[in-house]
Amino acid sequence: LGNLSGLSEFRLLGFSGISHLHPLLFVVLLSLYILTLMANTVIAFIINSDNTLHTPMYFFLTQLSCLDICYLSVIIPTILENLVVGTVSISRTRCAMQMFFFLFFGVAECFLLAAMSLDRYFAICYPLHYTIIMSSRVCRSLVFGAYICGTAVGLIHTLITFSSPLCGSAIDHFFCEIQPLLDLLCGNTFPSEIQVIVVAVFAILSPFLLIIYSYIRIISTILHMASAESQEKAFSTCSSHLLVVTLFYGTAGSMYLRPKYTYCASVDKFLSLSYSVITPLLNPIIYSLRNKEVKGALKKKWRKSRLVWKWNI
Repeated sequence: LGNLSGLSEFRLLGFSGISHLHPLLFVVLLSLYILTLMANTVIAFIINSDNTLHTPMYFFLTQLSCLDICYLSVIIPTILENLVVGTVSISRTRCAMQMFFFLFFGVAECFLLAAMSLDRYFAICYPLHYTIIMSSRVCRSLVFGAYICGTAVGLIHTLITFSSPLCGSAIDHFFCEIQPLLDLLCGNTFPSEIQVIVVAVFAILSPFLLIIYSYIRIISTILHMASAESQEKAFSTCSSHLLVVTLFYGTAGSMYLRPKYTYCASVDKFLSLSYSVITPLLNPIIYSLRNKEVKGALKKKWRKSRLVWKWNI
């Protein structure tokens, strides 16, 4: 194929190999999307409406819920469209914007999870100085830094990919993902692959290493605590975050921190669904079901709403 860098649109093949399952997949993904929107919206609303939850940890959790909603909303409409009409035609501009915003929200979440690990580190390792260290100004700065990193990575990846000569227009995926687009590059794609991996190392590995360091220090501090009750309480404040980190980084790392020749369309579609659809749904469930304060706030809000409803009747 010749150089098609001037093409105006791409074709998203989506799940063309299993067209008989499209109706089922549509119902499942639409249901998951609605559940995710509701769960994350409820978490954000509960935290903002309950003064006892106005702490750094829950401030970050609110940001995580907002990111998950935006992150999922970038790709789910395209997936649902693909399941309804089959192969979707997507303009070059829309494809570039989809890639940028997907990377922006995804990378911002990576750094936000790192900020959350720092919050737990200071809360457990420096409890007497915690409120001074994790001031509202510091929390806002960490979130702003996460968004800056997301913007930078999104722009770099998008510019690299869409400024390179392309020799095809069929993307074997359900949205404009980096790896299948690399398959369309003409000639020697090794420099572009290296650039993608270098940026991915910065975006995924550097915050992950910060998380690992934080938890090494946290575990060391917990093991030196005098009572088993204190150890259990400290572990409980970290377990939800650690589980979310494992889910998110496990799938995202296996997707991006590897060379292009190991790419397999069917496997990578499954991985993409895992970290872009399943994880945003599990995050609020993990944090609400494993957190006594969030469960308490939910019960309190539920009781209050029932009283209001009865009073109106």
